[in-house]
Amino acid sequence: MIETPQIVQTTGQLMAVIRLTVPRAEIRNVMGPGLAELKATVEAQGIAHPGPWFTHHLRMDPAIFDFEICVPVTATVTATGRVQPGEWPAIKVARTVYHGPYEGLGSAWGEFDAWIVAQGLKPTPDLWECYVAGPESSSDPAAWRTQLNRPLTD
Repeated sequence: MIETPQIVQTTGQLMAVIRLTVPRAEIRNVMGPGLAELKATVEAQGIAHPGPWFTHHLRMDPAIFDFEICVPVTATVTATGRVQPGEWPAIKVARTVYHGPYEGLGSAWGEFDAWIVAQGLKPTPDLWECYVAGPESSSDPAAWRTQLNRPLTD
């Protein structure tokens, strides 16, 4: 289900962000339009967005998703509507890659979090999901890859 986790140090990455707080059941209704809005705003500003899009989940609540939809950018985005500038920080994270459909992400996170605890690591309350390959790259969900990142305290 997940690749062997590793500990890595990230580097800072500028990003364009839309922050949303929605009931869990609404996530599917807001994700696609939010991503489209981000990409359109970045492109309208003439800024490249290299690399895959990702989400930053700020707090874990079973009923509410409090998160940011993000795209990496090569220059600071000018705030426009819901789109704000941001930065993925340079942080130490536990990282793995999950292979499969998005419906399996909950189980993948459970397996990953169990590994983190077994290693005696201390995660922060937030997490990052980077959508390396998804429906846009293959109609076969088995080919989809999502990078899971859990920031760690020292």
